Amino acid sequence: MHATIAPSPGRASARDLEVIGLVGLAHLGSHFFHLVLPPLFPSLREAFGVSWTELGLLLTVFFVTSGLAQTPAGFLVDRVGAVRVLAGGLALLGIGALLAALSPSYLLLLPAAALLGLGNSVFHPADYAILGHRVTPTRMARAFSVHTIGGTIGWAAAPVVMAALATTFGWRTALLVASCLGLGLAALVLARRDGLETPSHRERTAAGVQGPSPSALTVLGSRPVLLCFAFFALQATGVIALQGFMPLALGKLWGFELVIAATTVTAFMIGSAFGTALGGVLADKTGNRHGIIATGLGLAALLILVPAHTDLPLPLLWAVVAIAGALHGATTPSRDLLVRAAAPPGSSGKVFGFVYSGLDLGATIAPAIAGRLLDAGAPEGLFWLAAIATALSVVAAVAVRPTSAVGAARVTS
Repeated sequence: MHATIAPSPGRASARDLEVIGLVGLAHLGSHFFHLVLPPLFPSLREAFGVSWTELGLLLTVFFVTSGLAQTPAGFLVDRVGAVRVLAGGLALLGIGALLAALSPSYLLLLPAAALLGLGNSVFHPADYAILGHRVTPTRMARAFSVHTIGGTIGWAAAPVVMAALATTFGWRTALLVASCLGLGLAALVLARRDGLETPSHRERTAAGVQGPSPSALTVLGSRPVLLCFAFFALQATGVIALQGFMPLALGKLWGFELVIAATTVTAFMIGSAFGTALGGVLADKTGNRHGIIATGLGLAALLILVPAHTDLPLPLLWAVVAIAGALHGATTPSRDLLVRAAAPPGSSGKVFGFVYSGLDLGATIAPAIAGRLLDAGAPEGLFWLAAIATALSVVAAVAVRPTSAVGAARVTS
């Protein structure tokens, strides 16, 4: 399934760049829509007279829908090919934003949030299927790093863009602009579908590339895939704990004002973006996926503990947190390559969909544990939670081994 035609290096490079760029742009759109609604909450609260809890429910609906639909979306990618699923997801994001823009009441925002979540569910299985099928293997880690960075840019852009549009033109106009973004990206993907499409199950079987498929239970219940799921859940637990609660913990520990402490999350994310770019090059050049993950996450876990026990000047605190983020981010391309190696031919969509739902599990667990630690008067425990979860994720990743010669070839390509 992952065999590629070998044109001249120049053509291969141009083809790779187009695929990587388009998929990265689609992933930017996905992450942009993660944060389309929160900047509008003050306006929505005033417009509909609802509580902050009711507004928070919109995000719950979004992420629960996305988490539940991600594995089925992966099955659909493997069955019909990735392009239609990816374009459909982008279109659903646009339709969801349009429904929200036209909503006459709060209650209609709930199905809009569900549509947004359903649209968001397709990206990991579809994106990784396209990259795995279309990009030259020696550039795969760098492709994965661009994919991750695209998502980070989407996160960074959404709050600024949506808040500015809402302030200037109103919240409904802001959502209409977001709707145009989703529908426009869907049209772009369909226009370039010939360069992005992955074979459907019927096409793989007819071409003799794939024989009888193993059952979904066999694939998703295999030891490598379950270890990858655990790895993602543990990583999300650590990162979400830091992103959501590190500013509060630093305020309780060392008296930082909340606004100042919040800049540490920015430092972590900026470091992570730079680390991801470097990690893609490193993984492609060395091929040592397990070593990169163990070293990067092991050192990140140690650095995460420093603010728990040392009152650092703010510039030094930024540096420590940014370096921890860079070490963490540097492992991301290697992580995605391990998942690719664990997926049997023709199963990358369902495997990436299932494994990435581990992020939703970790994101669900982390806030409850972190909040309990803060309520118990143990803010340093937040950093220990993140460090222990990160260290345990190393154990899970190192234990992942491909189950076939095909998988082994993917790891070493």
